Amino acid sequence: MSSAHGPLPHAPTCAHGVRVPRSPLGAVPATPPVPAGVWAAAREALPECGDTNSLWSPELGMSNCVGWGAKAVNVLLWWEPFGRPRRMADCRRRYNITGCRLSADRSRYAEAQAVLFHHRDLALHGAGGLPRGPPPRPPRQLWVWMNFESPSHSPGLRGLAGLFNWTMSYRRDSDVFVPYGYLYAPPAPRPFVLPRKTRLVAWVISNWNEEHARVRYYRQLKEHLAIDVYGARGLALAEGGVVETVSAYKFYLAFENSQHTDYITEKLWRNAFAASAVPVVLGPRRANYERFIPPDSFIHVDDFPSPRLLATYLKFLDKNKPNYRRYFAWRKKYEVHVTSFWDEHFCKVCEAVRAAGNQIKTVRNLASWFES
Repeated sequence: MSSAHGPLPHAPTCAHGVRVPRSPLGAVPATPPVPAGVWAAAREALPECGDTNSLWSPELGMSNCVGWGAKAVNVLLWWEPFGRPRRMADCRRRYNITGCRLSADRSRYAEAQAVLFHHRDLALHGAGGLPRGPPPRPPRQLWVWMNFESPSHSPGLRGLAGLFNWTMSYRRDSDVFVPYGYLYAPPAPRPFVLPRKTRLVAWVISNWNEEHARVRYYRQLKEHLAIDVYGARGLALAEGGVVETVSAYKFYLAFENSQHTDYITEKLWRNAFAASAVPVVLGPRRANYERFIPPDSFIHVDDFPSPRLLATYLKFLDKNKPNYRRYFAWRKKYEVHVTSFWDEHFCKVCEAVRAAGNQIKTVRNLASWFES
């Protein structure tokens, strides 16, 4: 889905065709510190640069304000996700995004440049829970639909046409694209050390549903391979949590609860990659995964005609260390970033508002786009 102002800027593409951000959130490089005296001179000469969150650039001349300009960007959360209050992120400290003011205080509605609506809460409260005024919807205020569940777990999509200006989701064609994780090339890659592996296959699952494709596939796979299951139907996780537990395993079943375009969640980024286990994935097609990660970094269930043959291959890799280690060759160049819920999402909206300028659009058919 492209917007009227065009797609938001993306990071360059690496050799594998994977888009690798230069820095977290794909933000602009940090501006070098400016001496206090220069700040004072700039503000005296340029009152429009007087906001403390503005950046002034001597290189661009005294007539330029860089960054947010005279006013900060105000972003309002109409509902805090899942009704859980949280402390608002310091976007400047965490992500080098300056001039961002986040709030869940609805009394600030009139001054918000963007208002975020979390879909699960929207589905709970209904369209009647949307702002009705007074005051009326301010001119050029952006309403942002935010959702990180798959279409299969997103009730109430119908009837939302024409309400929102932007979409924010894990989908790459969103107006504000925030994936569950990504690979990036650090300036100086750190040597990768593979943790000691003493076990073969792990799977962590909390939502067990016999109708899900992942459960059906697991039941066939376990007939040919020992799988340690953690969660509601299995073993208890170690004290350190998922990453510490899975790091002892060679493989992790990164099985999604439903199969949809770009729906690649923390099961891959955190449970497998952050734990240095080779992900065995069940989700969208292999080609979809390869838009985000190298083709030799994972094993797709579709690569094998049957679960039995997949089990045979995993047993082969278990006994062949050089072949197994090839699945970590990409670690020489890239590191893993696991997206932080919800701080990154809120801060990225500020960045998107800045990039968009005064352009505005309307999402005409939200349901048909998201379900495609």
